[in-house]
Amino acid sequence: MTYRAPINDILLSLNHGAGLAAAVKAGHYGDFDGDITAAVLEEAGKFAGDVLAPLNKVGDEHGIKLDNGTVTTAPGWPDAYRQWTAAGWNAVSGPEAFGGQGLPLAINAACTEIWSASNVAFGLCPLLTLSAIEALDAHGSDELKAIYLEKLVTGEWTGTMQLTEPNAGSDVGALRTRAEKQGDGTYRIKGTKIFITYGEHDMTDNIVHFVLARLPDAPSGTKGISLFLVPKFMVNADGSLGARNDIHASGVEHKLGMHASPTCTMTMGDKGGAVGYLVGEENQGMRCMFTMMNQARLGVGLEGVGIADRAYQQALAYAQERRQGKAVGRKGDGMDPIIVHPDVKRMLMQMRSLTAAARTICYATAVALDVSARATDPKVRADAAARGALLTPIAKAFSTDIGNEVAYLGVQIHGGMGFIEETGAAQHYRDARITSIYEGTNGIQSIDLVTRKLGANGGASVWALTEELSGIVKQVETSNDPAFGTTGAKLRDALAALDRAGKWLLERLATAPNDALAGATPYLRLFGATLGGCMLAGEALAAKAHGDSEPQRYVALARFFAENIAVQAPSLEKTVTDSADAVTGADAVLAG
Repeated sequence: MTYRAPINDILLSLNHGAGLAAAVKAGHYGDFDGDITAAVLEEAGKFAGDVLAPLNKVGDEHGIKLDNGTVTTAPGWPDAYRQWTAAGWNAVSGPEAFGGQGLPLAINAACTEIWSASNVAFGLCPLLTLSAIEALDAHGSDELKAIYLEKLVTGEWTGTMQLTEPNAGSDVGALRTRAEKQGDGTYRIKGTKIFITYGEHDMTDNIVHFVLARLPDAPSGTKGISLFLVPKFMVNADGSLGARNDIHASGVEHKLGMHASPTCTMTMGDKGGAVGYLVGEENQGMRCMFTMMNQARLGVGLEGVGIADRAYQQALAYAQERRQGKAVGRKGDGMDPIIVHPDVKRMLMQMRSLTAAARTICYATAVALDVSARATDPKVRADAAARGALLTPIAKAFSTDIGNEVAYLGVQIHGGMGFIEETGAAQHYRDARITSIYEGTNGIQSIDLVTRKLGANGGASVWALTEELSGIVKQVETSNDPAFGTTGAKLRDALAALDRAGKWLLERLATAPNDALAGATPYLRLFGATLGGCMLAGEALAAKAHGDSEPQRYVALARFFAENIAVQAPSLEKTVTDSADAVTGADAVLAG
């Protein structure tokens, strides 16, 4: 089916649920004109629907091919990428000094959802280039910026992120790729990296790899890792491309999904070592890489949102067309569309409400990151940075879990036809699966949330956020709108459960850290469900206040989420606080 970007839903989420309009009004975005947001997103939706969406199934069916170190992408891919860069989409949030448009990250976040919904395998490429831009802009030398940054910003060249090795996945500190300094100040890199997205392709004439490696005298673990810029082709003094560097794709993976995205094994050192340039300082590579990874983690969360929205749109269209059975109480001949059946309605509402909640969490993360970089008041910047850090693991993990769950429901609504590849529902299910694994597994995001984000400053960032959410719930409770049903009460219970679970985890972090780690994943789900429910309620209130043409549909969506999803919060709290012994004592079962 075709894809249509849900612009009205996106704008409500971005401006009101995520707080972009309030931040612009407060002056945190400088002279940015928020009125252009709708125009940018409308154009993004057109490009996605006209150019990218038609290639989604083509890419899935054709995949990519590796021949003698060269990767050929699916038919139409290079041309679509040329159109992409010509239209300026790669440069949306890039620095203006290097050819970017300088628009907020929040605007680009909404675009990222749209690219992911229309063609997630295509959108992966610019997602990683954006991360490369952030790392180079923040940590690179002026000389490296002058050579590479504008090419990355415009999309003329693409970027990769190279961490994972056969023996070093989540444990990055175990990597073995070596770097040796040369007399001219460059480094020679030797080693093998695996699972490198768009490590080789035919869409641009150069690829800029960001590679983690270890110097000979480096400390062990993550404290001894450095970051290097390694171009596919060397760049001459006049900016033209020179000799091929000693880095190439020695293999590609055959995957469950994302068939059109080349996932490569990259080998360096067959001809003496790849030439690399230090980014940042020696042995400080993880600090530089986290600049890339935090951007990428938000981007992957938005992939989850995009896949979920595409799966929902397809399931809704199918449910409106597929006829099976009769509505309860209807007499006469013929069958009704399956959307009349309560269980199908339930699944569709679950799909849409989960997608909407994850969308707003991701957008709120982007707004916080924007304000942390753009606001003039140091305290506002610091508070926003803490908010962005807190929300990032939730945006990544909750949203990608949602992408998987919504895609699963999409297959279910299609019934037996969902299990058949021709309908396309199965592709969304397959594509979604990787998102909860790469850029830090969702288990690692949960651990980060509990140990670093909740644990920072005695949970101050968490309590500040929940206080704001409590204000939204109070507005619902005093709105006197019967359409909200028990939304206020359910969200109030969820907030109380989140508060109790957080305090329990803080105590266990100090006294029994394994107990806290055992509850990390259900705590993140509890946090996401509570946060998402309150944000949807806030959007419903905003839709009523700002004269939306159909505000009650947002009220109905918020009510469904509160009464079907957020209502699970007390049970998740019990899982966090009561099940640690069952997890830590599981060796008796698992040992055999």
